[in-house]
Order: sequence, then structure tokens, then C-alpha cells
Amino acid sequence: MVVVPRKVRSKDKIVASPGSLKPIIQGLRSQGKQVVLTNGCFDLLHVGHLRCLEDARARGDFLVVAVNDDKSCEKNKGKGYPVIPVEERMELLSGFWFVDYVTSFGDETADALIKKLEPDVYAKGTDYTARTLPEREVLKELGIKPVFVGDKKGHSSSKIIARIRKKKFG
Repeated sequence: MVVVPRKVRSKDKIVASPGSLKPIIQGLRSQGKQVVLTNGCFDLLHVGHLRCLEDARARGDFLVVAVNDDKSCEKNKGKGYPVIPVEERMELLSGFWFVDYVTSFGDETADALIKKLEPDVYAKGTDYTARTLPEREVLKELGIKPVFVGDKKGHSSSKIIARIRKKKFG
């Protein structure tokens, strides 16, 4: 008998609550797997997001992406954000082959999320440094290595929105 592996659908990678991810991550770590956690709004996906996520995944065996929910995205980015609702942002991210799990969270920083999930590596974009990383104290306390991923910050959803506003359509 031949067993054909079932393809993982993108929606299968979405875990509704970060708490449900904890036993999954513990299981992976018990098998010696390196788990990388990254987070952000990921509103209006662009090439900068892609490059950060690919680089983050290269730093371990599994990549968990935590997406700011709509309220925390608005607090972090300002009025009018997010453009895309959290459920759709999560589904888009789950479609990348190199993203293993996607969840959402409602805090302005990932401190509580990091404490809950205890990844091996925490990845953030190059617009952050060891000094400016909001989660630096929690990472230090838990002994989790921060890495800065992607290319030099040159892309942003805000810039895309500004370009769209300047265009004349029709």
C-alpha cells in the first residue's frame, strides 16, 4: 500500500490562540527542532515582509508568525490601520511554504507572547537593533537569542499607501 502525504492547506497552519501553540512548540523543541518566532502587523504584504520571513525561517527549523490583531495594529501604526483585517493577513501569511504556524495577539509588544511560547530564536526586521528592540528585557531574562532579519528597511505599507494616494486612476 502506498501512502500519499496530504498537502497542508494554508488554513491548517493557523492556530487561533497563542496558548494552543505552546504544546506544539514544546513538542518540536523536545525533538531538537529550533523554533523561530517573529511578529508584526503584516498589513499590505510587500517584498520587505517576504525577505524578513524567508530570512527568519532560515534561522531555525520552524517559523511561527504572530500577527498583531486589528486593535493592537491600530495602536502601533495609527488611525486607519490595518487596511486588511487580521484574519485575512493571517491567511495570506499561512500561504507561504516557509511559514509553519500563524497566530494572532493583541498586545502592543510581544513580551507576553515570548514568555508564553518560549521560542529558541526571536526574529525582527532590520529596522530594529539590540538597543531599540521593545522585547529586549524579556529575551535577556529568558535567554532567547534575538536576530535581525531581512534586507535594509526600504519597504513599508505606509509608503505603498502614500504612492497609491499620489496616483491618478481612470
